[in-house]
Amino acid sequence: MPTYVILMNLTEQGVKDLKGAPARIEAASKSLEAAGGKMKGFYLTMGQYDYVVIAEGPSDEAAMLQLFGLGIAGYVRTTTLKAFTAPEFAELLKKLP
Repeated sequence: MPTYVILMNLTEQGVKDLKGAPARIEAASKSLEAAGGKMKGFYLTMGQYDYVVIAEGPSDEAAMLQLFGLGIAGYVRTTTLKAFTAPEFAELLKKLP
């Protein structure tokens, strides 16, 4: 399953309703599972980003739909990186000439 690193920043709306964040995080995790994915880790971070999530999804398209849902809700803005594991990296290298 593809892996994604999702960097999130709270919007003004997200800051105003910060106490509701744990429930939204749980709901997002359940939504991801219903779509065939899994939240592997959630982190509150200090620095440029407020949250970092490591997630798996069944496809890039399914991941995009989940990210659209987060954006539409209006509490966070996301920057997403598709990640490759070390074994996936090794397989990619085998395809080089």
